[in-house]
Amino acid sequence: MSEVRAKKHLGQHFLIDKSVAERIAGVLKLKDLNVVLEVGPGTGVLTRFLIERDIAELSVIEIDNESVLYLKRELPDLNIIEGDFLKYDLSNLGDGPIAVIGNFPYNISSQIFFKALDNKNKIYEMAGMIQKEVAERICSGPGSKIYGILSVLLKVYYDIEYLFNVPPTVFRPQPKVNSAVVRMTRNGSNGPACDEHMLKVIVKATFNQRRKMIRNSVRSAYNIGEAQHKLLSKRPEQLALEEFVELTNWVEEIVRN
Repeated sequence: MSEVRAKKHLGQHFLIDKSVAERIAGVLKLKDLNVVLEVGPGTGVLTRFLIERDIAELSVIEIDNESVLYLKRELPDLNIIEGDFLKYDLSNLGDGPIAVIGNFPYNISSQIFFKALDNKNKIYEMAGMIQKEVAERICSGPGSKIYGILSVLLKVYYDIEYLFNVPPTVFRPQPKVNSAVVRMTRNGSNGPACDEHMLKVIVKATFNQRRKMIRNSVRSAYNIGEAQHKLLSKRPEQLALEEFVELTNWVEEIVRN
C-alpha cells in the first residue's frame, strides 16, 4: 500500500505541506506536560514532527484502518490507539494531565471541543487545525454574530488563541473551506462561580434561540415565573461569561425559593 485514500465519511483531508505540519507541531507549549495524544494522524505528516520534539509519551488515535496499517508500517515504534477519539477513555493514558493535538476532521470538530470540556481536568492543552469559521467562533466574544455556546463554555476553563490561517492548497484532497490553527490552555479555573450544570443549560437554551430575548429562553428551561432581571431583556450574544454566571446565580435563587 503506497497511499492512504481519504474517506469522505470520515471528513479526511490529509495535510501534505511539511512546513505547515512543522509549524503546527511547534505550537504546543507542553509546560509540565509529558503525555501527548494526536487525534487522526492519517499518514503521519504531523506525527513525524511531533516525534522530533522528543515527547516523553506520544500516542496517536486513529479510526481509519487503512491509516493504521500505513502508520504501523512507516512508524513501527509509534504507540497507535485504534479507535474513535470521541469514545476513548482518556484515563487510559495515565493519571496525569495531557496535551491533545491534531488536524481535526471538520465534521466532528465541535464535538472534539465538547469532549475537551468534559475532560478539562485531564486535557491541559489542546491545539488543532479546524475550519476557519469554527476557529473564529470559539475565539469570538460578546457582540459578535458568531459568538455562541462553545465561545462561552470553553472560556470557563481555557485561554483560547487564534494562531494562524491555513489555505486549502496544503491538503489532499483540498477542502472547499479555509482552515485555522487554535490553541487552548487551562486557565487555572476550578469552575464557574455558579452551578455549572445550570450554566450549561442556560447558555445552550439561550443560544439555541439566539434571536429571542433571554427571558423567553430561560423561561423555557426553568420556572422563573414573572421574576425580572436586567439581563433578561438582552440577547445571548450580548452577554459575557461573567454575566451568564450572574444570570445563572439569579435563576438558581429563584428556582430554589
